[in-house]
Amino acid sequence: MVSELSRRKFLQLGAGGLALLTTGSSLAPPAATAAVVRASQGLGASEPWVEATVGQLQRLMRRGTLSSSELTAAYLGRISGLDPLLNAVIETNPDALAIARRRDRELRHGRWRGPLHGIPVLIKDNIATADRMETTAGSLALVGSLVPEDAAMVHRLRSAGAVVLGKTNLSEWANFRGGSADFPPINGWSARGGFTRNPVDLSLDPSGSSSGSGAAAAASLAAVTVGTETDGSILSPSAEQAVVGIKPTVGLVSGRGIIPIAHSQDTAGPICRSVRDAALLLDALRRPGRRLHRHRPPHSYADHLDRHALRGARLAFDHRYAEGDYGPGDQEFLDLVAAAVDDMRRAGATVVDVTSVDPAQPDASGRVPFNDEFTVLLFEFKVQIAEYLSRLERTSMRTLADLIAFNRANCATELKWFGQEVFEAAEATSGDLTDPEYRAALATSQGFGRGVIDRYRSQGFDAVVAPSNSFATSVAATAGYPSMSVPAGYLRSGRPVALWLSAGYLEETQLIRLGYAIEQTLKARVAPTQAGSVPPEPKPFPGCATTTGKRGIDGRDAAAGLRRREL
Repeated sequence: MVSELSRRKFLQLGAGGLALLTTGSSLAPPAATAAVVRASQGLGASEPWVEATVGQLQRLMRRGTLSSSELTAAYLGRISGLDPLLNAVIETNPDALAIARRRDRELRHGRWRGPLHGIPVLIKDNIATADRMETTAGSLALVGSLVPEDAAMVHRLRSAGAVVLGKTNLSEWANFRGGSADFPPINGWSARGGFTRNPVDLSLDPSGSSSGSGAAAAASLAAVTVGTETDGSILSPSAEQAVVGIKPTVGLVSGRGIIPIAHSQDTAGPICRSVRDAALLLDALRRPGRRLHRHRPPHSYADHLDRHALRGARLAFDHRYAEGDYGPGDQEFLDLVAAAVDDMRRAGATVVDVTSVDPAQPDASGRVPFNDEFTVLLFEFKVQIAEYLSRLERTSMRTLADLIAFNRANCATELKWFGQEVFEAAEATSGDLTDPEYRAALATSQGFGRGVIDRYRSQGFDAVVAPSNSFATSVAATAGYPSMSVPAGYLRSGRPVALWLSAGYLEETQLIRLGYAIEQTLKARVAPTQAGSVPPEPKPFPGCATTTGKRGIDGRDAAAGLRRREL
């Protein structure tokens, strides 16, 4: 039964990510050419552009003191210098400089496409680009395959004038392949891209699955980056690498051309060094049009930045995800969060302690929301990955069964560190999205998340707040509602801490207003220094024979307090 593979236990298996990091990469980004290195020397790591915002870079370009091609060359040089250590970029775009030169010509002739004109952007390697780069979700199974077209959001980026600089590494298959108690999945690892490091401290877990996008944004390997999230994979790597992440309402950004887990929860979104940059990037990513599902999104999310938005704001601080099995499990962590909340109160916010419903307890119908979310993902993945694969050329991969067989045949590389239990559990579902088991699980899962957020919104709260490094992302993720991560400070060990905010359907504007005010109040983020050292290698996975889909991930014996896994 699908229920034997508890979603809670599945998420908890990411606990091993901190200890299971290693050196090396199976496919490092190409070295910069001599021309790129020469071009970047005038814009070295000590120059202001490294931590510059999109607005600052735009002003330099429009004044003619910096060109897109110079900036693109500088980022390529920075990737060449830093990425052998960080391994955040799985591949750079061989056409990036040519694209940047075209943007420069446009600007010289008076054509300005908007705030992202000429701005280099890195995107996650599960987002299709119809160019000379691969789209693989980090898997060797899709190397050499050909996508039919750009993902819809990539088309939007190009139309906005952005320079697609390359692809970022990720937790393979967006952390939805496998792992057991003895051999857990590894945040930031893919067979194609190797192990991504956290630029704040190399010994820290970069978190998953948008690990590379988070690391690249934090280390200024591009002006802005794009990640994807099913549950936690924008917010968690943003929190662990001290950057800003926005998971939009599901549907605000088109999912066409993104390798799926589950369309009911999947979305792409910004990972950036500032709230303002995240708002500008969201402007470019979102679906075009004046209305969306009878709602009218703003002309620009960046128009709604308000450093005084905490004045009069009412926030619900959810203790369900601050204490006990669902919280960070660290008193210093909670003390830092409490200090940040006190600062928000001094800035004018009313913050009320609340405790939402327990997602691991049966609801009125006897169903468990945490387990039902996992059931939904298993059912949808089997169907939707086949739909995605059916459109590819130059590959024999057409179904989930094909991917499972490929991994078994390439055990030494694909299954080097952990198995594919989740793939096999998804394959064991009926693959029928009219199945009553799937429909009931979807209703329970969505009802849980929407019930929590809608309840507090109806009570007059502007947003729900929770600490990072918790299970709190699941509330907005199952609801399909927006959420956001904003840096809040650092522990004595140097580990970043963040606040996670969530709000109602298409209420991104609300989160951006509040997130900007929190950012300006706390001023918590500092540029990373690549401190610490790379952890030792994990123990090798003993082989394919043990990848049964059940070993070690029975939710009935889930260990409390283990670190969660992000999708």
